[in-house]
Amino acid sequence: MDLKQKRVLVTGGSSGIGFAIAEALAARGARIVITGRREGKLVEAAARLSGPSNKVGFVAGDVTVNSDRHRMLSDTIAALGGLDILVNNAGAVRAGRLELLSEEDIRAMIEVDLVAPILFIRQALPELRKSGDALVVNVTSAAALTGVPFYGTYAAAKAGLSRFGEALRRELKGEGIHVMTVYPVATDTPMMASSKAGADLGFGREPAAEVGKAVVEGIEANTIEVVRGGEARAKAIALNRDNPLALDERFMGMKAALEEATRDHRAF
Repeated sequence: MDLKQKRVLVTGGSSGIGFAIAEALAARGARIVITGRREGKLVEAAARLSGPSNKVGFVAGDVTVNSDRHRMLSDTIAALGGLDILVNNAGAVRAGRLELLSEEDIRAMIEVDLVAPILFIRQALPELRKSGDALVVNVTSAAALTGVPFYGTYAAAKAGLSRFGEALRRELKGEGIHVMTVYPVATDTPMMASSKAGADLGFGREPAAEVGKAVVEGIEANTIEVVRGGEARAKAIALNRDNPLALDERFMGMKAALEEATRDHRAF
């Protein structure tokens, strides 16, 4: 896909991976609107993303609120004159043992990470169809491919989005709308700030800019997925498929340390 002048909406675009994707898209000449819940951060992010000939817009709102999604979409269409690419990036996470998580946090992860993207796509489809060369990008997680202890609900929501994207890609094939799924590993973003898990536990953090660059390269190559983490991640995915009990043992050896390191990990 040629990104020049493509009209793009990026949810959760004020920081982290969303900001990095928007930045990489803007460098390719795309026209962008970013969304997020905090207007002050959106103002700052849009100013940083804007260039002399490409002003990035923003719409504040909550992706889990139906009226906010409609407003984000309608304001974006009004600003850009249509929509070619929807990037579902807004996310929420709360780590911890299942029995210690509140029902509120469990439901919030499912609403933000799974239900909101599905409903946003549903609302955007009529406008994406008008494009004739449209794309949906769903940002999931490495946890969608390899379940990690203390991230059960998060993994479930992200894996659900992954399979949803796969099914939707096949549903829309030949209709001018492609679907690409992104699987980041732990990334150096505000969402990871409250986690103390480091490289020793398999949470070495990739710069968000590298994820953004990889996403844009995937879009330009019309690929179906972008899996981050290199050879180490590829080996873990293969082991999880071919010998999952071996991966169980690996996690068993670090379980106590991982629980302690992630018990305060919360980002909504």
